[in-house]
Amino acid sequence: MENYEQQIRYELRFWEQELMKRPSLLGNLATKMQTKINSYIPKKVHKAITVTIKQMVKAVLFGSTYTTTKMPVPEMSLLHREALVKAKIDSYSKTGAAEGGITGAGGFLMSMADFPILIGIKIKLLFEIASIYGFDVKDYRERLYILHIFQLAFSSKRGAQHIYKQMQNWDSKLIILPESADNFDWQTFQQEYRDYIDLAKMAQLLPVVGAAVGAVANYQLLQKLGKTAMMAYRMRVVESGREKIED
Repeated sequence: MENYEQQIRYELRFWEQELMKRPSLLGNLATKMQTKINSYIPKKVHKAITVTIKQMVKAVLFGSTYTTTKMPVPEMSLLHREALVKAKIDSYSKTGAAEGGITGAGGFLMSMADFPILIGIKIKLLFEIASIYGFDVKDYRERLYILHIFQLAFSSKRGAQHIYKQMQNWDSKLIILPESADNFDWQTFQQEYRDYIDLAKMAQLLPVVGAAVGAVANYQLLQKLGKTAMMAYRMRVVESGREKIED
């Protein structure tokens, strides 16, 4: 297990370094393209998407849909846990790709339906990953961490760096976290997520290319979310030394 622990520590450091780099020229060009695509989408569509995002993510904190069947996986080595996590990411990515292709081929209205469906798939994946790593998602504070992972994966470069700093040494912050979601910055969460997916997903609403864009975009978005979640939980495992206990 020591070799595997050294490997994930190296991968974690590399990921952190990439995350904290300044925005690239390519990233700035993507932002400009995103703005252009946004101009083709009616304002009422943007508004509907924002409302959907808020309702879906609030379900993470207040609903029981995602928490009733997810129990922490019993003691298991980190190597075995991550093998299960990678299998889950692959499975959910393929499911998302199939769903995106179908809704993308169905035209504008079906493409609109893809947004809440995809958010649901993403949330379920995060709950699965958290449970496999041994965290109890019935704890509100763990669900708050899941929202931070969601935000970390789908924020701008600067936004992600800010969220990453909030997530560092998370276990030491558990006792001071608020017991209510009222203090959570929902406005920033919605805006960052919507702006991030605009470039990849708004093109799905366009005719002809919708099906291909939907399948590829969903697959890549779930892969990115899965990798981000792995790194986020590795942070806590390494910080707390849990991997030593579970050998």
